[in-house]
Amino acid sequence: MIDALLVQDFLQPIDRIQLMGDEELNEAQLGSCIQSYTDQFPDLELADVVLLGIGEERGTGNGVSAGAAPVAIRKKLYQLYNWHKEVLVADIGDVQSGATLQDTYAAAKTVIAELLHLKKAVVIIGGSHDLTLAQYGAYVQHQQIIEASCIDALIDLGTGSSIRSENFLMEMLTGDPNYIRQYNHVGFQIYYAHPNMLQTMDKLRFDCFRLGVVKDKIEEMEPVLRSSDMVSIDMASIASAYAPSNRFSPNGFNGEEICTLTRFAGLSDRVSTLGIYGYNTRTDKDELTAMQAAQMIWYYIDGKSKSKTEAQLSNRNAFNEYHTLFADVDTLFLQSKKTGRWWMQLPNQKFIPCSAADYRSASLNEIPERWLRAQERE
Repeated sequence: MIDALLVQDFLQPIDRIQLMGDEELNEAQLGSCIQSYTDQFPDLELADVVLLGIGEERGTGNGVSAGAAPVAIRKKLYQLYNWHKEVLVADIGDVQSGATLQDTYAAAKTVIAELLHLKKAVVIIGGSHDLTLAQYGAYVQHQQIIEASCIDALIDLGTGSSIRSENFLMEMLTGDPNYIRQYNHVGFQIYYAHPNMLQTMDKLRFDCFRLGVVKDKIEEMEPVLRSSDMVSIDMASIASAYAPSNRFSPNGFNGEEICTLTRFAGLSDRVSTLGIYGYNTRTDKDELTAMQAAQMIWYYIDGKSKSKTEAQLSNRNAFNEYHTLFADVDTLFLQSKKTGRWWMQLPNQKFIPCSAADYRSASLNEIPERWLRAQERE
C-alpha cells in the first residue's frame, strides 16, 4: 500500500470547481472515469496509470513557482472520451511548490519514487523541462539503472547558461553516482545543436535522432521508446503551428507525430514514467496546446491498453522466429503474432527491441545499426 500520509504532505488536491466549473461530464468521458484526489485520496491499488501535476516553472527563470499548466491540461483531458475501460487511471493532484526550486524537486522525487515502488506508470503534467531531474531522481532514490529518452528540439546541456531548463541534462548525464545506462535524444533540430555537443554524445554512445530522420521513419522510434524506462517530452519539440504556446521554433513534430510517439511510450511495458513539460498557459492560443498535451496523454493510455495484450518473450508460441546470418553471426529475430513488434538477439543471448527494418538489413547480410550500437554499449 502507498504511504498516503507521506505523499499527501507534498500534494495539493484538485479543485473540481476550478477545473470544470459548472460543466457536467457524462459517464463516458475520462473525467467521470478517473479517480481524482478532490476530497479523499484515491485507492491506487488497481490503478494502471497515475497522473501527477507539477506546476513549477522557476527553472525557466521567470520566477513562477505554481504555473497553471496542470489544470489547463486536465481540463481538456477530462473532456475526452474513454475508449480504454481496461486501463484504470487515477489523478492524485499537484505537487506543492517548495520555498525553493530544489525543494520542489525533492517533493516531486519523493512522490514519484513512492509510485514507482508500487510499480505504477506515472504521467507527469506540468511545468518546466528541468523537472526531468526530479523524474530521474526517483530512479536514483531506488538505485535503479535505467534507459532514458528525451523528446526535445534542444539538447539541454547548456553549460554556459544559468537557466535550469537549459542546462539540466549536464547534471543528469554526468552526475555521480549515475544510473543512466543509455540515453536517447529524439527530434533535436540540428541548427540549434553545437557540433562538439553531438560529438560528445556520440563518444558516450548515446543516441541522438534528428527531427527530419524521425519524421521520415517514425516507426523506428518505437523500439527506442520500448526499451526506455523514463520518457521526458518538452512541448518545444512540437512545431508552433500545432502547439501555439511554443514560441521557440516554427519547425518540429506535428500533432499526429507527437501522439504517435506517446502511444509508442504507452505500448512499452518498461516505460514507468512519462513527463510532459514546457507548456506555458500565458502564451497559448485558444487552449490548443493544452488540448494537444491532453491528446498526447490519451494516446499514451491507448498504447497502454494494447501493451496488456503482449505475450512474454518466454512464450515462444506467441512469436514467429527468424534465424539470420550476418557478419558470421547467427542471430534470432522474434516477431509478435499479436502486435507485430520485433526483437533481436545479441551474442550474449539477450533480446533487445528492434524493427522490421533491422530484420530486413540482417537478411541482406548487413549489420543493423541498432545491433551494432547495442554491442558497443555492452
